[in-house]
Amino acid sequence: MILRAFWLAAAIIGASAPAMAHAFLERADPAAGENLQAAPTRIELHFTEPLEPAFSAVTVTDENGHDMSAGSPAIGGSEMDLPLKTLSPGRYRVSWHAVSVDTHRTEGKYNFLVLP
Repeated sequence: MILRAFWLAAAIIGASAPAMAHAFLERADPAAGENLQAAPTRIELHFTEPLEPAFSAVTVTDENGHDMSAGSPAIGGSEMDLPLKTLSPGRYRVSWHAVSVDTHRTEGKYNFLVLP
């Protein structure tokens, strides 16, 4: 009887624990490591959780570290969208950090290549 009460209490406590969600990158366009025949005009990042726009960001730099954004990122819901300058052939680095609405921070980097 005592064992049954213990397991019941553990189940109730476990079910009522707060969810610990993080905004992980679910998909990106262009994708990590992608070789593109045509230069993209924007970066689109999709996350697993809604984002806090004031604390989330994305940048794209060329091989020399120059910022290739053509404006500020649009951040809403679980997506970030960054307009880009005209990209020449070469390797580009996407760097992002995302803070979910429950205040957990994730970050990452990846490259893509625009072919000549």
